[in-house]
Amino acid sequence: MAGDSNSGKFILAIDQGTTGTTSIVFDKKTKIVGRAYSPVKQIYPKLGWVEHDPLDIWQGVLNSARQAIQKANITFAQIEAIGITNQRETVVIWDKATGQPVHNAIVWQDRRTADLCDRLKEESIAADIRDRTGLVIDPYFSGTKVNWLLNHVDGLQERAERGEVLFGTVDSWLMWNLSGGKVHVTDLSNASRTLLFDIHKLAWDEEILNYFKIPASMLPKVCPNSYRFGEVPAGLLAEDSPAIPICGVAGDQQAALFGQACFEKGNIKTTYGTGAFMLLNTGTEPKKSVNGLLTTIAWSFNDQVVYALEGSAFIAGAAVQWLRDELKLIEHSGDTEQMALSVPDNGGVYLVPAFVGMGAPYWDHSARGALFGLTRGSSRNHLARAALEGIAYQVRDVLEALKEDSGLDFDEMKVDGGAAANNFLIQFQADMLDRQVIRPKVIETTALGAAYLAGLEVGYWTSQEEIKQLWQVDRVFEPELAPALRDKYYAAWKKAVKRSLEWEDDEE
Repeated sequence: MAGDSNSGKFILAIDQGTTGTTSIVFDKKTKIVGRAYSPVKQIYPKLGWVEHDPLDIWQGVLNSARQAIQKANITFAQIEAIGITNQRETVVIWDKATGQPVHNAIVWQDRRTADLCDRLKEESIAADIRDRTGLVIDPYFSGTKVNWLLNHVDGLQERAERGEVLFGTVDSWLMWNLSGGKVHVTDLSNASRTLLFDIHKLAWDEEILNYFKIPASMLPKVCPNSYRFGEVPAGLLAEDSPAIPICGVAGDQQAALFGQACFEKGNIKTTYGTGAFMLLNTGTEPKKSVNGLLTTIAWSFNDQVVYALEGSAFIAGAAVQWLRDELKLIEHSGDTEQMALSVPDNGGVYLVPAFVGMGAPYWDHSARGALFGLTRGSSRNHLARAALEGIAYQVRDVLEALKEDSGLDFDEMKVDGGAAANNFLIQFQADMLDRQVIRPKVIETTALGAAYLAGLEVGYWTSQEEIKQLWQVDRVFEPELAPALRDKYYAAWKKAVKRSLEWEDDEE
């Protein structure tokens, strides 16, 4: 993985995800010359609550960035620009004077604002929020989390009104720290996930802010995605590091769409990470969803804003982690591929991984994970297969909604993310969608998208056309499953989902 330390310039991409931070050094041909990972500790204070320590996130960014440079055998002086991509919707509030967080970050998966969301759905402003932000009212998004912190951290509402604290998603928190507290900024894609931003006017919405009692002084300045956000001062990353500009920022899913070179209207990709996220480029006009999908900003580049429709399954790769960490059924995530292939079919076993509710198109935060179809003959291999199939079924759910909303159909879908390396999963995905599924050579497309946005701003890459030429296919998966079997499996999945919905409500 070593680069030539005597010549050449590189882009450093920081991919701050839910379970950890990956820093990657890319060269001009998008070859990975250095890569390092630092885990983020998951904090579960109560059932359904998920938190991160913002200082742990920041330290992980520093550690992974330094190690990636070291592994690349280059110096920070050879970094032309930094790109950042991040877990979206996660909320950090920090003291403007000291830079210290006032509370742990509340993570996108956290469900503590479910009751507030239920009440909000009955309010007269609910339809306006949906229309202006393009989002559904759900604990997933940042706005209700900020409101919760203002109400539950001693004296925080008053401090916010005095202008003493700042709010940001993880990108803002990182740029504040990387700039030595000089910039409080975000980008359009992250702003569009807060439930506070009007995606048509491209501005924070005063009426929504007032409803949540969030002072505008807390909010970051919103910038395009390829832009000089600020710079890392000399000496911050290493003793001899020069000042380095931060020039590309996007939420992880939008960054992956850009990294997959999905620049044309109708291009579609799915990223398999902690969750599974499907984005469809809908061009320069926002498309309203009637099927529970999200209308979101994909990116702003060259003075043009591009929109997307998005559907998400909250639990994808996390279902495999559950098999590994909680059930101890596997040692490594990759073990599931051989286990799934060792049985001829799923043996009638279906896993609905609704551990934190169900995302699109169901949007049921009271749904819970469930395992159906167990018999005395069900084995750990069937369970591993059911976990992988459950990811693919959720992605089909989203695609069906996406087709209806957009009026478009698709011959192919691009895939990326860690779980996209699992050949059984991606083959089964092609079978379930009855479409070609294409995996690129670089599956770290989230980091690559951030690198591209940064590189375009400083002229490291010259155009989107050049980027399209760099995109390379690793493998094309063709559908192989008989249509009758496809329909049978999917019908059983829908039946399993139906029985998992409104679980918590049924208990009360």
